Amino acid sequence: MDPISAALIGGLAVGVASGLTDTGKKLIIDAYDALKAALRQKYGVDSELANAVEQLEKKPDSNSRQGMVQEEIAAAGADKDADLLAKAQALLDKLNEQPGGKTIIQQIASGSNIAQASHGGTATVTVNQPKE
Repeated sequence: MDPISAALIGGLAVGVASGLTDTGKKLIIDAYDALKAALRQKYGVDSELANAVEQLEKKPDSNSRQGMVQEEIAAAGADKDADLLAKAQALLDKLNEQPGGKTIIQQIASGSNIAQASHGGTATVTVNQPKE
């Protein structure tokens, strides 16, 4: 999952996460709002990407809406924009700092054929690699 999708989904998960302080939630909400505002400014408030984020906010647990956000981020090329990636990383860092934050982030990357790395690490997935 790209960092922007992970940050958006993780930021929405905070609304249902227990154990977070009010201050922690505010920091995460502020970072989420900054990322969302940057997406809207760059791609427009009526863009497919902005619409996908709005739909995700209505049903954050929906796998299809999470997939739609990922698809629109890739289609727009947002996952290659340094400013947006920095804002997404700031949100992920805020999530990670909270009690249970690592669990929230880890749950975002669940499913088949997923590799997740952080802090400069690398991860790969090889699926159906033909034997030589």
